[in-house]
Amino acid sequence: MTDASDAGYRRGVGIMLINAAGLVFVAQRLDMPSDAWQMPQGGIDPGEEPPTAAKRELREEIGTDRADIVAESRGWFRYDLPEDLRPRLWGGKYRGQTQKWFAMRFTGTDGDIDIATEHPEFSTWKWTKPATLPDLIVPFKRHLYRELLVEFKDVLPR
Repeated sequence: MTDASDAGYRRGVGIMLINAAGLVFVAQRLDMPSDAWQMPQGGIDPGEEPPTAAKRELREEIGTDRADIVAESRGWFRYDLPEDLRPRLWGGKYRGQTQKWFAMRFTGTDGDIDIATEHPEFSTWKWTKPATLPDLIVPFKRHLYRELLVEFKDVLPR
């Protein structure tokens, strides 16, 4: 974890969406040629509070906000982009992201999820066991996902 004011890092939020079976939502990005999956995440708009940004990002990325916040990370988590990706993402302005994460309990049905949003980011989605998360993500974010499993261990199934 780190300080949210780290220079050179884009401020954002991430969402660990957990269904009634204790599985976590992941999706594949449209713009990534790899087989990597990720949890919903995105930037915080100017003047926006992190919980509001998390709900907005959920609506924008998966077409629903049928979820209740059950936990908020104590601090901010940071990851660095690989050197070759930095010029291509966010206009080369940031070296990575610093994020406030939220665990959310999904209160809808699978039918409420619609990744064909106004500005689609994902090609497909699934529910997965929490322990598999680090194996599904791109290598440069694996440490972050491992830290999130520890951070949210009290709201994940045992």
